Amino acid sequence: SVTCFLPEVEHWIGDGPSRHSTPGVGLISPPPHHDIYSIEDLAQLIHDLKNANPAARIHVKLVSEVGVGTVAAGVSKAHADVVLVSGHDGGTGASPLTSLKHAGGPWELGLAETQQTLLLNGLRDRIVVQTDGQLKTGRDVVIAALLGAEEFGFATAPLVVSGCIMMRVCHLDTCPVGVATQNPVLRDRFSGKPEFVVNFFEFIAEEVREILASLGFRSIEEAVGHAEHINAQAAIDHWKAVGLDLAPLFHVPELPEGASLHCTTTQDHALDKALDNQLIDLAQDALQRGDAVRIQLPIRNVNRTVGTMLGHEVTKRYRGEGLPEGTIDVTFTGSAGQSFGAFVPKGVTLRLEGDANDYVGKGLSGGVVIVRPARDAAAIGNDAQNHVIAGNTIGYGATSGRIHLRGKAGERFAVRNSGATLVVEGVGDHGLEYMTGGRVVVLGETGRNLAAGMSGGIAYVLDLRPANVNDGMVGIEAPTADDRDWLRETVQQHYEETGSTVAAELLADWGSGVSRFSKIMPTDYKAVLAAKDAAERDGLSEAETTRKMMEAARG
Repeated sequence: SVTCFLPEVEHWIGDGPSRHSTPGVGLISPPPHHDIYSIEDLAQLIHDLKNANPAARIHVKLVSEVGVGTVAAGVSKAHADVVLVSGHDGGTGASPLTSLKHAGGPWELGLAETQQTLLLNGLRDRIVVQTDGQLKTGRDVVIAALLGAEEFGFATAPLVVSGCIMMRVCHLDTCPVGVATQNPVLRDRFSGKPEFVVNFFEFIAEEVREILASLGFRSIEEAVGHAEHINAQAAIDHWKAVGLDLAPLFHVPELPEGASLHCTTTQDHALDKALDNQLIDLAQDALQRGDAVRIQLPIRNVNRTVGTMLGHEVTKRYRGEGLPEGTIDVTFTGSAGQSFGAFVPKGVTLRLEGDANDYVGKGLSGGVVIVRPARDAAAIGNDAQNHVIAGNTIGYGATSGRIHLRGKAGERFAVRNSGATLVVEGVGDHGLEYMTGGRVVVLGETGRNLAAGMSGGIAYVLDLRPANVNDGMVGIEAPTADDRDWLRETVQQHYEETGSTVAAELLADWGSGVSRFSKIMPTDYKAVLAAKDAAERDGLSEAETTRKMMEAARG
């Protein structure tokens, strides 16, 4: 059998909805991955995703280039289930031409290097290798298999079969054949049928069978890694290839007896050792019947991604609706490891009395995460706002829910927040980057480069220093009456959840306290929301409202 994937399509068609963005507001797409700065960070992300869905295979996509084999070895050691080596010929219709022309190399070179490096390091048997980049024929599939791939990504060819004429306007909502567009008029022009794609892949599979038979293989699995069966003599004899030595490309390392050229086992993600297994056992009343449960447990910094497997069980049973807020209420004491409360859904409240590392509330999906100093931390006392309570990249990619931190957070706070409410008592550099929605309240100092690339959402900062704000996409204004009402309610909630002395002082004299807040508002976001409110007041349809919002964004 031939396993085929369409790796690009969902990303560029679904980019807006996946980030909860507002129609008409431009995005920096894709946003930089500020949760990955090292192979250790990547290993943590892989662990987070595996906790979020233990049944899922975790893929890591790499660009084919010199040294990709070393990176692939690191990806394997980081416990990814699949590594994808992507060639330079691919790319979505929204890709910049500079990326198409100058990024990466041929998938054949990167794939060969990856296969050889994994074999030499004894890592090949534990990870699936996949490749893509303008694969179009059965011959491409067999060559990829002989060079070491087990899975093969097709994107452009099936799109063309479905009716795509490669106008390269996928990001403009003007696709003339209705493939990559939300416009109902253009979508009506789509003439593709599933049978077209099925027919295409049947021909691919038939060609693969014929070539494998001619080589003496009965399956793709048997052919994987046997690069010695590739005869490149005709290409080498061509006058343009005089002096070219392709031997390194087809080299098959000498291996110990019994070593495998393809994946034969699975990665050990150590999920059986996770603290969440205990949480899931203790929360059975809530998971099975929706009854409220209260749990108290100690936590150590070796306990990573706590709450995420529990959240997976909630989502598996109750889907996107989750449970009523606070149904599962867990209080931890101690120091939490990385990614405390990552991807937690509605119905789960995690309280931490102590401190936490990076990525608290990453991908928060409706849950509540509260971090406050330990009650017996006499050295901190009422001075919590001057101490760091959590690390970097808090609330990264959150879509809904709440985070309350009594104390300061590190750098890149609320990056790519798209719907959650976050309250903190001070942040480091680069806070609020690439936000597309949600609200953030900062009851303390901020670092430099605040709100860079912020295209949506609203932030309220106490005693803001305007020089710290990156005003390329945002403006600074005074909170409105509605803002002040919302702020009072949120600060009151923060006080009740954390016992914050900063919140208490503000509430004691709210009249003067609220005047110290500044509102950071993205310029385009403000215009689009105003157009939306006007359209709804006029009773316009959803389609007309969206059109008005798009017009407002274009000025």
